[in-house]
Amino acid sequence: MVDRGKIIEKLTFEGNKISELFSSFSKNEWEILLYFDEMEWQVKDLLAHFISSERSFLLLFENIRLHDQGAPEHFSIIEFNNLQVTQMKEIQVKELVELFRKTRDKTVNWVKVVNDSDLEKVGRHPAMGEAKIVDMVKMIYLHNQMHLRDLALALKNQKKF
Repeated sequence: MVDRGKIIEKLTFEGNKISELFSSFSKNEWEILLYFDEMEWQVKDLLAHFISSERSFLLLFENIRLHDQGAPEHFSIIEFNNLQVTQMKEIQVKELVELFRKTRDKTVNWVKVVNDSDLEKVGRHPAMGEAKIVDMVKMIYLHNQMHLRDLALALKNQKKF
């Protein structure tokens, strides 16, 4: 049984928390380096990642719901994320915060209207493998929480210098 109310509550709460947090950053905080594996990501890039991944998940959910298909077998999450972040580099921070809010609103509205039976459909998630849509939706806020922990650590370390 899908607890739609709880999912909507968590998505809404977490979305508001992210919007408030990112709205509070100074210019210097936006430029703090968070990740530097294959590509350097600043705080600004993390918010772009939240937007692009959530937009893409909504498309994935619809693809599973309507066509019983999921992510391609050899989908590269790292390449996709870096490409998406690169494409959003020129967007100003204020606009990114607004885009995040709009994207989260779309996600919440989608969860509100989709049928319970659709939420139980299974498809391939790029990181989770075969999973129910409802579990993929929950992964949205769990994924963000993971990155927010990294962000909190980077902010804490920045203040030490």
